[in-house]
Amino acid sequence: MRHGIHPLSRPVVFRDRTSGFQLLTHSTLDAERTVEWEDGSTYPVVDVEISSASHPFYTGTSRVVDTAGRVERFQRRYGATAPVRP
Repeated sequence: MRHGIHPLSRPVVFRDRTSGFQLLTHSTLDAERTVEWEDGSTYPVVDVEISSASHPFYTGTSRVVDTAGRVERFQRRYGATAPVRP
């Protein structure tokens, strides 16, 4: 491998925003926010929408993930006037 062309891999905490699940692993992602881990050290934290702790396939529950206001935008456009198909 050539030196100086690969990104730096460092410990990063990935945090699920819906369930609060946290995972400490190595990543090349850079985050501005930090969190204190169980060992007392401070690590950069990356918030994610879905992880294995909240994914419907792994949990067996279904839920609506609305990251960009899609549901509200659909209701605003079509509302109660949308035709109901049999």
